[in-house]
Amino acid sequence: MSARTPAWDPAQYLRHAGHRARPFTDLLARVPDLPGGSRPPRIADLGCGPGNVTALLAGRWPTAHITGYDNSPEMLDKAVVEHEGPTPGGGRLDFAHADVRTWTPGEPYDLIVSNATLQWVPGHTGRFADWVAGLRPGGTFAFQVPGNFSAPSHRLMRALAHSAHWRDRLADVLRHEDAVLGPEAYLERLTGLGCTADVWETTYVHLLTGEDPVLDWVKGTGLRPVLTALGDDPRACEEFLAEYRTALREAYPAGPHGTPFPFRRVFAVATKDTEEA
Repeated sequence: MSARTPAWDPAQYLRHAGHRARPFTDLLARVPDLPGGSRPPRIADLGCGPGNVTALLAGRWPTAHITGYDNSPEMLDKAVVEHEGPTPGGGRLDFAHADVRTWTPGEPYDLIVSNATLQWVPGHTGRFADWVAGLRPGGTFAFQVPGNFSAPSHRLMRALAHSAHWRDRLADVLRHEDAVLGPEAYLERLTGLGCTADVWETTYVHLLTGEDPVLDWVKGTGLRPVLTALGDDPRACEEFLAEYRTALREAYPAGPHGTPFPFRRVFAVATKDTEEA
C-alpha cells in the first residue's frame, strides 16, 4: 500500500501542549531582532498546527502580521477558531492552507519559522534556498525538528510495523532515522545559502504522567501515520496499540513521580546576510 497523509487530531496533540511548546520558546529566544525598524514585521509559521505556538509570536513581535500555514484542515479549523484575528499589540494573526513541500514566499518576510514540521517533509533542505530567498536582508529562518528517531519510542514503532504480522499494511508508512539531519549538516547547508547560522541540539527529559503516557504522547505525532493507515480497521488498530503499549512500558518504566521521556531536538537559527548598499 502507499503511504497516506496522516490525519491529525488537534485535541490529542494539545494534550502535551506545555512540553511541546517549550522547544519553540527556546528557539524564539535565539532569534535576533528583525529588520525593518518601525515597520510591522511580516512573519510566516510553516506547519502551524492548532496555532497555539503561532500565537506566541505575537508576544515577541506585537505589531507583526503573522500567518500560520498548514495542510491539515482539522488543525487549521482549530487555529482559526482559537487564535485568528487582531493581536493585543496591534498586529494580526491569520491562517492559510499550504503544503510546506511546495510553499514559496509570495512576499518578503522578516521571519520564517517552523516548529516540529520539517521532519514530515522528505528532502526539506531542498526547500531552504527558496525560503531564504524570500527573506528580507537581515531576516531570519528558524526551525526546530525532533531528533529522536533512534529513540526506543520510534525504533519499537518501526520494528513492530515491519514485523511479519504488520509489514504488508505498515512497512512503508513510517519515517526513518534520515527524516532529519544532524546539526553539522544543517549548519553547512544554511551557511552555504549566505546565512549566519546558529545550530544546536538539546535533549529534554519530559516527566510524563498518567497511564501509558509515552503512548499518549506519540498518538499525537509520530504514531499518526499508523493510526491513519489502520483507521478503517478498529480491531487491527487496537491490536497494534496493545503490542506497542507493552513494548513502551518496558522501554519507559514509570518512576515514583512519573515516566521520564528523553527527547532530543535539533535547532537552527539562520540570519540572511545584509546586502551592501
